[in-house]
Amino acid sequence: MERSSTLLVHFDKGTPALANEIKEALEGNDVPAKVDAMKKAVMLLLNGETLPQLFITIVRYVLPSEDHTIQKLLLLYLEIIDKTDSAGRVLPEMILICQNLRNNLQHPNEYIRGVTLRFLCRLSETEIIEPLIPSVLSNLEHRHPFIRRNAILAVMSIYKLPQGEQLLADAPELIERLLANEQDPSARRNAFLMLFSCAQDRAVSYLLSHVDQVPDWPEQLQMVVLDLIRKVCRSNRSEKGRYIKIIISLLNAISTAVIYECAGTLVSLSSAPTAIRAAANTYCQLLLSQSDNNVKLIVLERLNELKSSHREIMVDMIMDILRALSSPNVDIRRKTLDIALDLITPRNVDEVVLTLKKEVVKTQSAELEKNGEYRQMLVQAIHTCAMKFPEVASTVVHLLMDFLGDSNVALAVDVVLFVREIIETNPKLRVSIIMRLLDTFYQIRAARVCSCALWITGEYCLSLSEVENGISTIKQCLGELPFYTATEDVDSTDASKRPPQVNSSITVSSRRPAVLADGTYATQSAASETALSAPAVVPGSLTAPGNLRSLILAGDFFLGAVVSCTLTKLILRLEEVQSSKAEVNKSCAGALLIMVSMLQLGQSSYLPHPIDSDSYDRIILCIRLLCNTGDDVRKIWLQSCRQSFARMLADKQFRETEEIKAKAQVSNAQPDDLIDFYHLKSRKGMSQLELEDEVQDDLKRATGEFTKDADDANKLNRILQLTGFSDPVYAEAYVTVHHYDIVLDVTVINRTKDTLQNLCLELATMGDLKLVERPQNYTLAPESSKQIRANIKVSSTETGVIFGNIVYETSNVLERTVVVLNDIHIDIMDYISPATCADVAFRNMWAEFEWENKVAVNTVIQDEKEFLNHVIKSTNMKCLTAPSALDGECGFLAANLYAKSVFGEDALVNISIEKLGDGKLSGYIRIRSKTQGIALSLGDKITLKQKGNS
Repeated sequence: MERSSTLLVHFDKGTPALANEIKEALEGNDVPAKVDAMKKAVMLLLNGETLPQLFITIVRYVLPSEDHTIQKLLLLYLEIIDKTDSAGRVLPEMILICQNLRNNLQHPNEYIRGVTLRFLCRLSETEIIEPLIPSVLSNLEHRHPFIRRNAILAVMSIYKLPQGEQLLADAPELIERLLANEQDPSARRNAFLMLFSCAQDRAVSYLLSHVDQVPDWPEQLQMVVLDLIRKVCRSNRSEKGRYIKIIISLLNAISTAVIYECAGTLVSLSSAPTAIRAAANTYCQLLLSQSDNNVKLIVLERLNELKSSHREIMVDMIMDILRALSSPNVDIRRKTLDIALDLITPRNVDEVVLTLKKEVVKTQSAELEKNGEYRQMLVQAIHTCAMKFPEVASTVVHLLMDFLGDSNVALAVDVVLFVREIIETNPKLRVSIIMRLLDTFYQIRAARVCSCALWITGEYCLSLSEVENGISTIKQCLGELPFYTATEDVDSTDASKRPPQVNSSITVSSRRPAVLADGTYATQSAASETALSAPAVVPGSLTAPGNLRSLILAGDFFLGAVVSCTLTKLILRLEEVQSSKAEVNKSCAGALLIMVSMLQLGQSSYLPHPIDSDSYDRIILCIRLLCNTGDDVRKIWLQSCRQSFARMLADKQFRETEEIKAKAQVSNAQPDDLIDFYHLKSRKGMSQLELEDEVQDDLKRATGEFTKDADDANKLNRILQLTGFSDPVYAEAYVTVHHYDIVLDVTVINRTKDTLQNLCLELATMGDLKLVERPQNYTLAPESSKQIRANIKVSSTETGVIFGNIVYETSNVLERTVVVLNDIHIDIMDYISPATCADVAFRNMWAEFEWENKVAVNTVIQDEKEFLNHVIKSTNMKCLTAPSALDGECGFLAANLYAKSVFGEDALVNISIEKLGDGKLSGYIRIRSKTQGIALSLGDKITLKQKGNS
């Protein structure tokens, strides 16, 4: 078994001090040098060194010192060193320190007495403590409270020892008398804690005899009282009522820490609506009264737990919880909104939405740094409310549409996606939303928002006035045509006579002589190509500022293709609702002119890059469609697109509903599980918690979890062989991976006939792994074994490697023998788990993250979906692409995967594959993350696993 550690000090092992240097410093008279040497000795001991040669030196030269720092370090040294031999007997030399400890307990200086009493709390050797008991008891009546409070703790620790009741038989009675007369708050707290831990009946009796005084007790004592109440009520639930009154009285205490603990105690002891409501009210008051953000986050976490178990009661507290939005901290606001959104019901939704609307208006009035992010959270919250309760959509949709032109692109995208869902799910709002969208269209700045707004315009402008208004709005935003022009230079006299034109092309010309092929001279003119500028905005007029035009002139031809598709849909619908063929032909010609102008701009040399092939083909398709329209094509353009969107929304809603049902139907027990009646179990000296643990143990035994075979089978899967069977020392490791650390249980077997001395397991790590402490040295008898444990700290998600060797000495060989160990590879899959996020968030992270790893598809699997499922299983990720989007057999597949690490890091994967003519799959898997470790490690994992089961 490992020794318990009472002291941890960080020590950089880069420059270890030599024992001889420490010894020389301790034997000198220089006090600072002694202090430094004692610190080095303590840190070396904590790192596994034994330093047996220093003990006598410290007894001779350090024990007599009067310096307080040296005395404190001496006590730390005595705390760490081994005081017993392998059989558990106290070492003879330990008798040398008993007289020094007795002198310290009678020292005239209060500090020396106090730290020595505190040191005794960590001693467990009865032979050392027994001679010191009279001195400890005499300190209980010392005039200084610092000594009294530490003396009480020393008495408590001595009484808790296996033979403590024989050493201090009357300790509880002594402490109870002291508690009755003590005035110091800390000493009273320690005395009551001693009674609570060692003589619970006396503590309960004292508490019940002073019930009326409990609200006036000091904070430390009130906290111990709450601990006592929790323990007593768990072991004897029938007496719960008499203690609930004490807890209720402490809810009005001055200390906020006591109030917080009271609320937690109340929830753990009672599930009555009155108690839960009182606890929730207390948490809400703390949420508003505390200025520390960490405290607010902790309180919100408690409210979240209450919401999970007592939702009906917490629904009434939703407005109190929303008051936490007044905090400027984004994390607090996000957590508050998450809790509130789960508590929305038809009764309170109007009030909640009204509060969220007020918060949105506040973000407009004051432009703070985080206002954009907060406004986006509010929009998403309102979006959720409107999806759950469509009747409130009409009250918020027009307010949110003011943010379509917001400088925060993510917010504007959220708003336009919200509008797109609302216009499909609420047909009654369609006309008002379309009118509002067309009125505010000129304010939109972002291309992504423009694309979505144009799609909405093309799909939901159905009446004649809406279609005409839509076409007119798009033309105004595009400005005058053409986008681009190239003119030959003319004589300057003619140019000066020509009247100025608005939005004309700016031509820069030059003249120079040129030599022709026959040797004669001629004049050469050159003209530049320019694009027409956007129309100016006239104050008070309805002329659009040309947002579409500026985006298209910047080279966004995808947006140009969206404009062409929207105009095509509007013209096709105009043919159905407009009786005048002349008007239809006029609008159709205007749309064709716009599309041709885009193609002309895309093929000009004015822009740094020409139009891409996809956008070009899309615009050409629109031109051909307007020139010759068939009924089947008309049906696809005017009906199928909207039907696909409706199916997508229905599928999304179905998946969300299924996830909610799955969470609600989590089975806590299987039908054939063992039924335990804890009321029928023996209750001798068992608290409620111990009783419940006993029931769980019985259940595990009944189901075979505690059987040796099952345990061994589980261990065998995690055992790694570190050395060969022919090595003189055989070693194997059982690897346990926790979230933030790795535990190696290394079994070392001496296969020789010699005794191995100073056997040490030396480990080193690669990656973001760090060895916590160096394993100590051991002596291994012939053909015996030893269990060595090593802890390794993990600081990030990365595939790490642990390597090292075993070093030992034998009496036959003068040199140290080294056995090199096999490497231990830590799998990244132990640190990432499937997670989900919104499509918008995925795209934002994809654009933001800088590390990318591109892996080519190389697999024997020939089915796209089978390969996708194989990658999902191998990488422990979640597919964000809807199953309906993966249906069908088209030979192509694109899907997004997402996972989150235990350190909060995001892992994004995009799979794009196609089926070739020979049946093989081709394509790429792209991994993006914020850190290099995830991108590289996940790429290596996919490369290793993607070939399939073969």
